[in-house]
Amino acid sequence: MSYIPNSDPDVVNPLFSPYKMGNFNLSHRVVLAPLTRQRSFKNVPQQHAVLYYTQRTSEGGLLIAEATGISDTAQGYPDTPGIWNKEQVEAWKPIIDSVHANGGVFFCQLWHTGRVSNSSYQPNGQAPISSTDKPLRPLGSSNNTNVYEFTPPRRLRTDEIPHIVNDFRLAARNAIQAGFDGVEIHGAHGYLLEQFMKDSINDRTDEYGGSLENRCRFTLEVVEAVVNEIGAERVGIRLSPFANYAESGDSNPKELGLYLVKTLNKYGIVYCHMVEPRMISVGEKVESPESLVPMRKAFNGTFIVAGGYDRQDGMDAVAEDRADLVAYGRMFISNPDLPKRFELDAPLNKYNRQTFYPSHPDPLVGYNDYPFLY
Repeated sequence: MSYIPNSDPDVVNPLFSPYKMGNFNLSHRVVLAPLTRQRSFKNVPQQHAVLYYTQRTSEGGLLIAEATGISDTAQGYPDTPGIWNKEQVEAWKPIIDSVHANGGVFFCQLWHTGRVSNSSYQPNGQAPISSTDKPLRPLGSSNNTNVYEFTPPRRLRTDEIPHIVNDFRLAARNAIQAGFDGVEIHGAHGYLLEQFMKDSINDRTDEYGGSLENRCRFTLEVVEAVVNEIGAERVGIRLSPFANYAESGDSNPKELGLYLVKTLNKYGIVYCHMVEPRMISVGEKVESPESLVPMRKAFNGTFIVAGGYDRQDGMDAVAEDRADLVAYGRMFISNPDLPKRFELDAPLNKYNRQTFYPSHPDPLVGYNDYPFLY
């Protein structure tokens, strides 16, 4: 049953009802999804990101920063930001300060790409690390301007895994020192944590492979370390159990998703951000009989959904209690004032996929030049 707008001015659009996410008071339910834009030259956030994020800030709105590398082994694409050294921490500060000055709540997505990488992005040209040594086929970018070639990965030794857990912990500490309100652990889209969780990739025989519990062990160790470092009220996670990004399918995604959210409840994290089953791959929306509702019901904290939502879908999801918050990506790229447009049911700017990542001599084209409604 869809939400039907009511002409009564006292009836609130579900996306614009206030919401308390842990200690954070949000004035609406429209979330800026984490969006890789590849404009952080040499892995350092740039001044132009101040305007980009400020444009997309609204009073009491939640923003999730683009995927941000936790270490020098975490990178898989050119010019994505990091948060593992002092220069990066200092570069994030003016961006965060501006978001806060305009009333936004700002979380940093912590990222390790694992085997979705190339030795050219790795220290000393080494092989990327993963749960496995199985290589990944080349992949075209979503705007079809690049083909990404991936170096065959090196399987992490059991004794090395605690070091990567510690990298996540230190990155979370750095994020809080930079001024972020919290962090989102990136456990989705075929990157390192999913490479351990998904049985199509993980072929280990140690305590991090085989059973569902073993495959999820690394992710949960990261969650525990980050919670212990900065507090559960500052920690969220992104998951995509149904997706097959970067050859990361699972034979029983529903079981995987339910196990994760039920176990995450023990840590008391503030939110779970989950990708809809209809989003099998980047930009591809398909019909799916699966649903996130069982995970939504099983998780005790705030539940954020993402994946192919428009205004009406978002209103329905909140009105029908399938989600607390709804994350938007491509629409937020082209409509910096998306919450206002949704509130007024105003027309939207069309996005230009060709400028999602720099493909123009001026990297700021398609970045902070989309027009506002007013």
